[in-house]
Amino acid sequence: MSANATATPSFIPVAMPTADNERRHRVRLYALYIIAIAINLAIFIYGFDYYTLATTLRPFSPKHHVLRPSGPLGLYLGYFGVALFLGIFLYPIRKRWSWLAKQGNTRHWLDIHILMGLAVPFVVAFHSSLKFRGIAGMAFWLMFGVSLSGVVGRYLYVQIPRNLNAAELSRKELEELQGRLSHQLASKDLLPEADLRSLLRLPSAERIQQLPAAAAIVYMIMLDFARVFRIARVRRHSLSGAEYITTFGGMFKTRHGDLERAIATAGAEASLSKRILFLSSSLKVFHLWHVVHKPFSYTFAILAVLHIGLQFMLGFF
Repeated sequence: MSANATATPSFIPVAMPTADNERRHRVRLYALYIIAIAINLAIFIYGFDYYTLATTLRPFSPKHHVLRPSGPLGLYLGYFGVALFLGIFLYPIRKRWSWLAKQGNTRHWLDIHILMGLAVPFVVAFHSSLKFRGIAGMAFWLMFGVSLSGVVGRYLYVQIPRNLNAAELSRKELEELQGRLSHQLASKDLLPEADLRSLLRLPSAERIQQLPAAAAIVYMIMLDFARVFRIARVRRHSLSGAEYITTFGGMFKTRHGDLERAIATAGAEASLSKRILFLSSSLKVFHLWHVVHKPFSYTFAILAVLHIGLQFMLGFF
């Protein structure tokens, strides 16, 4: 999976999808993830007793005819894996074909690209009946690595402001808005301002500059995880009774509109400040990621073609 750091600047006013289009895309994307997870779980549960058998005992299983790589389900999974494999490369091709680049939204294409990239290792694994040997096994582990690196690349892609000056301006506007909301909350005794400001706590620029780029990225990921629990702690100040259960201890949104608006604004400010603070490290790792991700993707493509070609030559199709 690949991401392009030179994509349309996210802070420059351009023709962006409407809120309704974005919402529909999110719903479709989540539905596709749910379907993919459900199908993989169904195959795993159905074939569990077969996949756990020793290789020498599998031919004696009544499910062997169906689940073996050349069986009905195995072949269909192979065809589906090839289709996903071809679909994955539509995203990088789109950046080079102007007519295709005009179709849809780049970020939406990237979301589907990532979904297909995450699905391929599981499809390949079930196609091979969880046997990872030979060319197919090499292709699987390469694709597994590509998928993991794609998730990391997507995270880094989001962390890089496309226009630093605009990002600084947006941060100042967020700070002013957050300050006004904080005072409103304090006047209503809904939430102490100090607790809300805790969401914005970040390390100093000097400390980040002293860290190696890879360590800085790990630190940044830890900050993102920590912010989730900080937000939950802030929410718990306004929770009572059953709300502790319905919001899972503050992990989910409450019914307090003013509180959620203040948290959202503070979170946006903290996220933007974090991205600017870690910009140098993100760029370094992102460039290194490109060096690793693309060759692995192309190597997987070559191995997949070799595997398919050998199956045709050996008469398995």
